[in-house]
Amino acid sequence: MKSFEERLTSLEELTEKLKTGKVSLAEALSLFEQGMKLSRGLEKELSRIEKKVEVLINQPEKDNEEPVLELFPELADDDQDQLT
Repeated sequence: MKSFEERLTSLEELTEKLKTGKVSLAEALSLFEQGMKLSRGLEKELSRIEKKVEVLINQPEKDNEEPVLELFPELADDDQDQLT
């Protein structure tokens, strides 16, 4: 299976071919279908990676600590200060 970056490059190449307008309607439809498949696959993988990063960010450093549930808790505290 190709890497994320390779599939993203393929999607960019398909997009460029479609932008030229120098392809037949049948070929354009085929390129569009390929692009949609690549796009959906990339989106799913990106979502999976984002979830993994979120888990890693929120993982407590010590076993007895509670996980932090906000992405940037220090900013949340600052926002509360600004509201008062």
